[in-house]
Amino acid sequence: MTGSRNEPRQRYGSARHPVHLGLGSTAKPVGGFTWDPEVLQAYSAAVAADGPEGRTVAIFDGDGLGDHWECHPAGDELVVCLSGSVTVTRAVDGVPDHVALGPGEATINPAGVRHVVDMEGPASILAVIAILGTDHRPRTDTRPTERVGTPSPEEAP
Repeated sequence: MTGSRNEPRQRYGSARHPVHLGLGSTAKPVGGFTWDPEVLQAYSAAVAADGPEGRTVAIFDGDGLGDHWECHPAGDELVVCLSGSVTVTRAVDGVPDHVALGPGEATINPAGVRHVVDMEGPASILAVIAILGTDHRPRTDTRPTERVGTPSPEEAP
């Protein structure tokens, strides 16, 4: 991570330059960030002292269906639609829960709930993420049609 009180004023907040909110009300730009598993591990190690209270703030621009399901076990995630139209789909007790958002609207993905974001046309979202322990899984369908997440006791081996 980079950033200090002496650093020149810069712009942050895109997917390539998220900001980490840490303990003691700190805000530090995250240099060299990508969604590569090795980079995520290094980032998690660098901010481990913040524990589950640390948050990543990022803006994502896109168009189309999300390519992965994700889950944030350390805490809730805030998703705010900045422009365009998005649908956040959560797997709640094995049942898809679709939340449509327009500009200025937001939703909260509860800790531990798998979700995916679909952008309907060009769109932009701001996400405040409890990144510690985040799990990404490739999306294999266009819309969830079956149980997503952990099996129920009856389904467990």
